[in-house]
Amino acid sequence: MSVAIRLQRHGRTKRPFYRIVATDKENKRDGRFLETLGTIDTLLDPPMVRMDQERVKYWIGVGAQPSHTVETVIKREIPGYLEEIVDARRARIRAQRSKRKARQKASS
Repeated sequence: MSVAIRLQRHGRTKRPFYRIVATDKENKRDGRFLETLGTIDTLLDPPMVRMDQERVKYWIGVGAQPSHTVETVIKREIPGYLEEIVDARRARIRAQRSKRKARQKASS
């Protein structure tokens, strides 16, 4: 099961209200979800965002992929967090590559 963090549209015609949810990628936009992580009211200027930052960090930590819109919201609400995650992943990949190269040199 691949988990995504994305928006779920609620409200009425021309008065949208969004929930930030963790859901299986295969589910419909407004379908089943695993957990509600927050809300966004885009009609206000600036948009009002309420987000459970600890739960968002948990879901990203277990591999959930945020949509582009949610990624933008996370970058604004939790500055520097996604950059830390990306840097840590890149460092882990670099370490794996260097180990692999060292093993190849040793076996050659």
